[in-house]
Amino acid sequence: MNTCPRHKLRSDLPPLPPRIARLPVDERGYPVPWFVQWVDENNEPTRTGCGRPEFRVVDSRKLATAVKSKLCMVCGQPLGAIKVSVLGPMCCITRTTAEPPNHKDCAEFSAMACPFLTKPQMVRREDEFVKANRENVAGEMITRNPGVCALWAMKNYSMFRDGKGGVLFKVGEPLWVKWYALGKSATRAQVMKSIETGIPFLQESCHGIPEELFALGEATGAFLKSGLLPV
Repeated sequence: MNTCPRHKLRSDLPPLPPRIARLPVDERGYPVPWFVQWVDENNEPTRTGCGRPEFRVVDSRKLATAVKSKLCMVCGQPLGAIKVSVLGPMCCITRTTAEPPNHKDCAEFSAMACPFLTKPQMVRREDEFVKANRENVAGEMITRNPGVCALWAMKNYSMFRDGKGGVLFKVGEPLWVKWYALGKSATRAQVMKSIETGIPFLQESCHGIPEELFALGEATGAFLKSGLLPV
C-alpha cells in the first residue's frame, strides 16, 4: 500500500472510476497510475511507493508483474475478459504497443484526464534521467505527441520479443475502437491529421529497407480502409 500523503484532487478531472479513486494523488491533484516509477530526491527508484512519482517513466518491475499476472497498467488490478489498450494512430497501424492493456474504465479515464493525452501542446521535459530510462522502452519509441489516441478493445493480445531484449505487444482484433482528442471524442479530421503527420516517423523507422516500407504501406492502406476511423 502506498503510504505517501494523499493530495487534493483537481476540480477539472472527470469522475474517477472506483479503481482509479484508490490510487495516490500527486501534488498537482492528478491520480498517479500504478505503472508510474516512484523516485527519491536523487532520482533513484524506490520500492516503497514513496518519494516522487516520475510520470515520464514506467516502473519496469510493475510492467513485468502486469504481464505475468494480467493486471491493468493504470490501476494494478486484475483484468477482465475485455482488455483495452490506449494507442496512438501509428500503433493502430502497426497493431503494436510497448504496454499491456487496461480496464475499459481505466483507459477511458486516461484518455479524458491524462495531461499527455489531453494537452498535446505541452512540452515534454527531457533530461538525463529520461534519456537514460528511454533505453528501457521496447521497440523504437516515437517521442512526438500524436494529439489523438484510440481505445482499442479486444479479448486477446500476444507478446513478442523486439530483438533488443524487450517485449512488445500485438493487439488482437478490435471489438470496438473509440477515438479521443483533447479529452473529448475525436473527429475524423483530427485523426487523419495525426496519421498524416505521424507516417514520416514510421517510414524513418524502416531505415530505407524496401520490404519494410512496402509492408508499412500495406498496413497503412489496410487501416485506412478498416472502418475503424471516426465517421
